[in-house]
Amino acid sequence: MRILALAAMILGMAATVSAGTIGDSVEVEVRTDNGGSLPLYPVSAGHGVRKAYAEAVKGDNYSIIVRNRLNRRIGVVIAVDGRNIVSGKKSWLRNSERMYILEPYGSGEFSGWRTGADRINRFYFTSAGDSYAASFGDKSAMGVIAVAVYPEVRRCDPWLNESQADLYKGGSAARPAAPSARSKSEAESAGTGYGREEYSPSRVVTFEPESSSVEKIFLKYEWRSTLCRKGIIRCGNAVEPHNRMWDGDEGYAPPPGGHTWRH
Repeated sequence: MRILALAAMILGMAATVSAGTIGDSVEVEVRTDNGGSLPLYPVSAGHGVRKAYAEAVKGDNYSIIVRNRLNRRIGVVIAVDGRNIVSGKKSWLRNSERMYILEPYGSGEFSGWRTGADRINRFYFTSAGDSYAASFGDKSAMGVIAVAVYPEVRRCDPWLNESQADLYKGGSAARPAAPSARSKSEAESAGTGYGREEYSPSRVVTFEPESSSVEKIFLKYEWRSTLCRKGIIRCGNAVEPHNRMWDGDEGYAPPPGGHTWRH
């Protein structure tokens, strides 16, 4: 199955040590416009899946940086709050969805919802009720940045002619509806908004992805106060709640009466 995909905007930078999540096939970093990377807090996950919490700051514009660690082209399906960042449609991270293409060992920077061949509307952290996904009534994956990696199928035949391709016909991200009244819980949760329009050139290429992804990376971004409440980070004098199953403590059962010991 050949699909039409977008060649990624290549980063003009030398390889550096990053604060991103390093997988077997890609590295993913979330960088704000002030040049800083979101602090990440890794979580245990299954084979081919990596997860981490990320600390977001309300109002910050941000970009998703993806670095290809493989010696072959890959397609990356990227979803923010459950919506494909190219088409704006509800994403299931499938290989039939709109995706960006990265060259071997190449990098791409993705800064917004693509609304045309040469424009995007920026990502920015906002309340869940003000998010792009909420404008479609979709709260099924709020606060999650997801990346699915599909290597290119190895073929000997030449690529199809790309000149007649029309990626955007019915496929670009739609303008969100006006925000509705929000509940208190929505205001406290993090989401990604549909920000200012910017110039962002792209070109269509032909790409045949493998049938299954080789890796998926999920970043759950939250406000600092939420991470404190969840016990992901220590905040001032707040007591960090402890969860044996989550934190991996292999201590023994304490005796009754409040007397404990550790090996």
